[in-house]
Amino acid sequence: MSKHYKKHPLVIAIASAAMLSANSYAAPALEEVIVTANKRAENINDVGLSISSVSGDQMAEQKLSSLEEISSVVPGLVFSSSTSNTPIFTLRGIGFNEQSLGAYPATSLYIDEAPMPFPVLASHAAYDLERVEVLKGPQGILFGQNSTGGAINFITAKPGQEFEAGGDVSIGNYARKELNGYVSGPLTDTLGARLAITSLQADEWQKSASRNDKNGAQDYFAGRLVLEFTPTDRSAYLFNINAWQDNSDPQAQQYVAYNPAIKVDSATGNPPGTLAAIAAQQFTAEDTEAADWSQYIDPSSERDYYQLVARGDWDLNDEMTLTALSTYQDFEQKQSTDGDGLPLVLFDLGPSYGEIDTWISEIRLSSVNATTKWVIGANLEESNTAEDQTLNYIDSTNYTDQNAYINTSGISLAQEISTYAMFGNLDYSLSDDLTVKVGARYTDSTIKVNSCNYAAPNTPGAIDAGDGANTATLFNILGNALGTEAFTPIGINGCYTLNDNSVPGDPYVNELSEDNVSWRLGADYGLDDDTLIYANISKGYKSGSYPALAAANFFQLDPVTQESVQAYEVGIKSSLAGNSIQLNSAVFYYDYKDKQLRTKILDPIFGFLDTLDNVPKTEIYGLEADVTAQVTDGLRLTAAFTYLKSEVKDYQGVSFTSEAVRDGNGALVLATGEADFSGDPIPFTPELTYMLDAEYTIALSGGADVYAGVNINGQSESDAAFGGNRLSYSQDQRDDGAKAITEKFNEMEAYSVVNARMGYRSDDGNWRVTLWGKNILDEYYTTNVIASSDTSARFTGRSRTFGLTLGYTY
Repeated sequence: MSKHYKKHPLVIAIASAAMLSANSYAAPALEEVIVTANKRAENINDVGLSISSVSGDQMAEQKLSSLEEISSVVPGLVFSSSTSNTPIFTLRGIGFNEQSLGAYPATSLYIDEAPMPFPVLASHAAYDLERVEVLKGPQGILFGQNSTGGAINFITAKPGQEFEAGGDVSIGNYARKELNGYVSGPLTDTLGARLAITSLQADEWQKSASRNDKNGAQDYFAGRLVLEFTPTDRSAYLFNINAWQDNSDPQAQQYVAYNPAIKVDSATGNPPGTLAAIAAQQFTAEDTEAADWSQYIDPSSERDYYQLVARGDWDLNDEMTLTALSTYQDFEQKQSTDGDGLPLVLFDLGPSYGEIDTWISEIRLSSVNATTKWVIGANLEESNTAEDQTLNYIDSTNYTDQNAYINTSGISLAQEISTYAMFGNLDYSLSDDLTVKVGARYTDSTIKVNSCNYAAPNTPGAIDAGDGANTATLFNILGNALGTEAFTPIGINGCYTLNDNSVPGDPYVNELSEDNVSWRLGADYGLDDDTLIYANISKGYKSGSYPALAAANFFQLDPVTQESVQAYEVGIKSSLAGNSIQLNSAVFYYDYKDKQLRTKILDPIFGFLDTLDNVPKTEIYGLEADVTAQVTDGLRLTAAFTYLKSEVKDYQGVSFTSEAVRDGNGALVLATGEADFSGDPIPFTPELTYMLDAEYTIALSGGADVYAGVNINGQSESDAAFGGNRLSYSQDQRDDGAKAITEKFNEMEAYSVVNARMGYRSDDGNWRVTLWGKNILDEYYTTNVIASSDTSARFTGRSRTFGLTLGYTY
């Protein structure tokens, strides 16, 4: 570890807490944390896995209402957004930076163990929870999806044996109005119910850099009904019904780099009008509220989701339990997003439509006795996804007479996904201190795809000149010039992508069938009643994926194949000083093969275009540690960090420093761009992520108390794309595309964010008042950088928000 990190205050805090634990002092014991990482209830200290658990009380107190905000208290978990407003999660450096709606993540998501197979489905799961469990490392054995990064499980609050009701209201800046509430209790001796709701409305927080427009309003509502039915002592049934509607604005981007797909040699011809218009644009100021978007494609979104979960547990005898779990989910969206951070129409998606319906079922048999714990089972998934996007680019450098003034096209993708798996896991205690673990899962998956890039009709009222007829004209010309067979010319709504014979008109129809065996070997050794040492070797997989993107040729629509990771981990969990301090740490090494990523190709007609690719070999190794100390009755400290080193061992790809140059007659002069990215870090993999939280409570006379807390979280710099730390442009040298060292636009700089809260709790625990603030220092930081055909634009973290919450529990 470098000297910089050795001196980091978080590392000092963890080291100090460890030294403190060596001294005996009287302090209250920490509360026991129960998790279900092995699909059975266990103390977190008895589970030989790296797990972060965030309680529902902690989430409510710190106003953590989304996975983006949960990542602030789970080092190693990195959140970012994509151009199409889909979330991207990276855990310990493993993620999938893909914007397609129907793409599996590298870190899988669950609610009460029921899979939510696509990230957008979990957008509003983080309310009225017992806890959130974040399992790090490959989790392909016991859960319903293969994953290379880990698993995140939302555990909902359940009905109790007595009537309960409560809720809170919040007001804040940007005219924020938030409501949370629940009612829970027994309906009969055998049936309990819990109904919970959450809603949020807030005004826009982003300001256009070129107009008086604003963006970023929030408006969503979510509800959940949980039913528990226990007709006998040996049977139990759970029904979980979730639904939400979200009409929030997608976040707009900030324009940060100029890298036109097509340039004209100034010695032989003048640049096209679109190139001059782009060159005249100013980079967006480094202001948390600043951004820009086209007045024709106003960012907007309408999303609807519902989910049904049914589970049954039957105790066959005192040791053996049969469990059946099934979930159905339906999601629909209509939205428009701006992909370039400019008032121009360079890469704007709108209107866009998407649908997901998925049905997943699992059956398993488990047994627990004094020496043996085992589970065997099988699961089946049937999912259908569909996307239909209109891509507008009338101001791009492709809007030229050589390209028939194309300005609008459509992207349609439909998938049918079928997956079945069989799994088993055995934990066997060789002695009171030593347990060995072995598990495996066989998975077989098939994805059938029908994809059509089509000559879309003009968006009504959006673009004044031209429509998809220009796209049809251009590809008919290309088909006649390049094609090797006769074809019927396409018109509006015709599939334009050139097939393997270089002619337009056919949809891309394909099938990807894959299978794999993920496995894990491990051992847990208890040094004493308070200390566990564990070691695991595991193999994890992530299924292949098809892209939803603008493609000139069929090969751009080919899928990436499944990726795999061989993971090695050794860790320790220790309760110290009478269980008033909990110290955990782990070291790990990941040998990663065929990592999936969205990258670029350099097309001789259109310049840079997107595609999916597999990186043959990368590796990640690291160290993480966390400590929680109840120092006194009133003072609680928590500190955690994850240190990573990642490296591409083998990958040749397209560099953004390449140029596709045309002379004044439109002839292609240069179209090269192959670069060796070996030795580069993996995108979205900061060397250091960290969190420090302190809370102090003062007891008042009469039993009430007041408290104050502060949370500091952040990370070191990281890349948003391969080679990002080597790519830079200068504002005053953009006319001819010259490179400079003024800004590394694809590198996300280091940052630290400070959140704070203070509050009052009544003596009976019924009333709560909390004053809270997020990013109270208004830190400017980047969460993603998106390269479109002519520019690059960044997503930034939210500006400072603060509010007051009043809560009551009956």
